[in-house]
Amino acid sequence: HPESHWEFMQLCVSPMGSYFQDLLNKSEKALYDAFPSLYGELYTQNMKVFKDLYSELRRYYRGSNINLEEALNEFWTRLLERLFKLMNPQYHITDEYLDCMVKHAEQHKPFGEVPRDLKVKATRAFIAARSYAQGFLVGSDVVKKVSQVSLSHECTRAIMKLMYCPHCRGMSSVKPCNNYCLNVVKGCLANQADLNTEWKYLMDSLVVVADRIDGPYNVDTVIGTIHMRISEAISNLQENKDSITAKVFQGCGNPKISTKGSSSEDKKRRGKVALEAKSSAVALEMLVLDAKGNLTALKSYWVTLPSVLCSKRVMASSAADDKCWNGMTKGSYLPEVMGDGLANQINNPEVEVDITKPDMTIRQQIMQLKIMTNRLGNANIGNDVDFQDASDDMSGSGSGDSCPDDVCGKRLSKSPSTRQPETHAIPKQSGHGISGTSSRSLPSAFLLFLSVAFIAVQHLWR
Repeated sequence: HPESHWEFMQLCVSPMGSYFQDLLNKSEKALYDAFPSLYGELYTQNMKVFKDLYSELRRYYRGSNINLEEALNEFWTRLLERLFKLMNPQYHITDEYLDCMVKHAEQHKPFGEVPRDLKVKATRAFIAARSYAQGFLVGSDVVKKVSQVSLSHECTRAIMKLMYCPHCRGMSSVKPCNNYCLNVVKGCLANQADLNTEWKYLMDSLVVVADRIDGPYNVDTVIGTIHMRISEAISNLQENKDSITAKVFQGCGNPKISTKGSSSEDKKRRGKVALEAKSSAVALEMLVLDAKGNLTALKSYWVTLPSVLCSKRVMASSAADDKCWNGMTKGSYLPEVMGDGLANQINNPEVEVDITKPDMTIRQQIMQLKIMTNRLGNANIGNDVDFQDASDDMSGSGSGDSCPDDVCGKRLSKSPSTRQPETHAIPKQSGHGISGTSSRSLPSAFLLFLSVAFIAVQHLWR
């Protein structure tokens, strides 16, 4: 039952991803609930400015190509322009006058230190949250691409011999020897094992980002209190309205008097109001701890696959069993177990592997892991990370042979095969939800996808 590659991503990223978006949603709702009564027309006539800010923040987190600092600067500029006009209704303020006012805003600091402080903290927090999610998108894309790597004809024959030749010989109850199984799987997954080094680096980098999220970047507080910082900024503007207006008039000149009547709305609504902030730092800490545990478990996944597949999928015998299927008969398996990776398969007795021809798809995925790890390093120091969408699902099919005598009767010949390799890709799955639970040693949702190594055998039964 091959699993969707999306389940790997959701294993660690989904709970935290939902948590970040919930923080943003709650902050937005708190703003919508409180601001009408707190600021009256200052809010109701400028609702779109606030909605646009949260929309941009949400789009940035989801991976849109948005400059976060520019988005925040644009928000404060638009808010200042609109509030200044509402707070000075007795004047006719043109767009040109507003442009002049905005040029002096950095000097006058109408919102106090809130814009600068929020820009620094929010940028770091959102970069950390988004890069964490991006790291898993890249990881899941690597899983998807690797799952579509074709199996060689030699590998298909070796798997068939491992699992079904005992039935041909009337030994259906005899389990394959464990070391025999390991050599077959290590030969079949030789290229995949070469992902190990860069995969570990990616997992380590994600752990560091997770620590930043729960530590110095204080994501919980920063994202969850955006509405409070906006309220603080508006209160600063209200409290210093007269001095700020005087400075603007001094720099830009006195605007013309408006023929419209003045409003007393601002006077009635003036005053700093403390909004309630509910911290859920403990919940975030638990999510981070759980994610770090899963990441640690996944670090050595590619090199532990042969052992896991042999014990859980092939149901091989114990290592000490001397009455197991050794590829020819019931007895001990004498050849040594090969090391991990392509280079170590040069003398693999079960699968003929050309170590001079690495799989290009897997080499490309190794490069993608390197690039993502480098990006996460930048995110760890607060630098923004370009988002990369995972490519669309691909699919393929293949067929297999029956159990010929030349495979079941003797050990594999070392003569090269002229038959084209077969492609056995994981079919698309409907839905992206997690259908099962995960193991701390090796999460099952992620484990089952690589049973693709044995899908070739399933084709033999068709």
